[in-house]
Amino acid sequence: MTQRANVDTPQGLAFAITAYVLWGFLPLYMKLLSHISPAEVVAHRVIWSVPIAVVVLLLLRRTKDLMSALRDPKMLGMACVTAALVSLNWGIYVWAITSGNALEAALGYYMNPLFSIALGALLLGEKLSRAQLLAIGLAASAVAVLVIDGGGMPWAALGMMLTWGFYALGKKQLPIGPNQGFLLEVLILLPFALGYVGYLSLQGTSLFEFDLSRDTLLFLGCGVVTAIPLMIYANGAKLLRLSTIGILQYIAPTMIFLLAVFIFDEPFGRARAIAFPLIWLALIVYTTSMIRQMRRV
Repeated sequence: MTQRANVDTPQGLAFAITAYVLWGFLPLYMKLLSHISPAEVVAHRVIWSVPIAVVVLLLLRRTKDLMSALRDPKMLGMACVTAALVSLNWGIYVWAITSGNALEAALGYYMNPLFSIALGALLLGEKLSRAQLLAIGLAASAVAVLVIDGGGMPWAALGMMLTWGFYALGKKQLPIGPNQGFLLEVLILLPFALGYVGYLSLQGTSLFEFDLSRDTLLFLGCGVVTAIPLMIYANGAKLLRLSTIGILQYIAPTMIFLLAVFIFDEPFGRARAIAFPLIWLALIVYTTSMIRQMRRV
């Protein structure tokens, strides 16, 4: 087990790349849901993720850990926090993609690792190297460029960065496996999701119907595009070194960036032409520093 934690495996690489590529193509699916409110999309992402996650745990025979978690008030409380954060992240992401702000989604994902190391310094007392401080400074400069240029604060990017950063921090503290943790989170969110969809149905505004209409099939697919990449990633991360995961995590935002510019035809003005290279430079500095640290260990 120790060897697996420190050595990249072909299986782990295949899992991780598959997950990131699926996340990279996810905006294409979300664009099909542009006529539906982000809240309703998130509700169905929760609802239809549950049966997939249940089947996976049954196949893996890991249901005992989940039952133990459901009986632990402290773990349930922590899972409630992570569930709330991931639902907020999903909501901001869906809004960004469907409202023509996919570039902000890409920016938010690019800034995630830099925000995570800043959180580690502020909340966990981790020491930052000069390279990490430089990377954080470059990222902050990128945000400042967007604000000063008059485009306003990139709220969607910052919202995604904050929610996913704190979610990752909370997930790290949650003493349960990734697959079990994901099912626990969606089970916590399930009553709210069902209640919201039920409310929409009573109001006559829900687009979900008990038939095989286009919208219903898209809703059903939300579970697949939500649960499958997360679980593939969770299993791949166990079989890769931290430095490898750190490099691979840029696949998804790079794909989202390319889709936003070349497929969705989103405007890429002067401010973004300055901000994105600053973020890319920050990530190069951060990744190079991380790889050097891993080699010294």
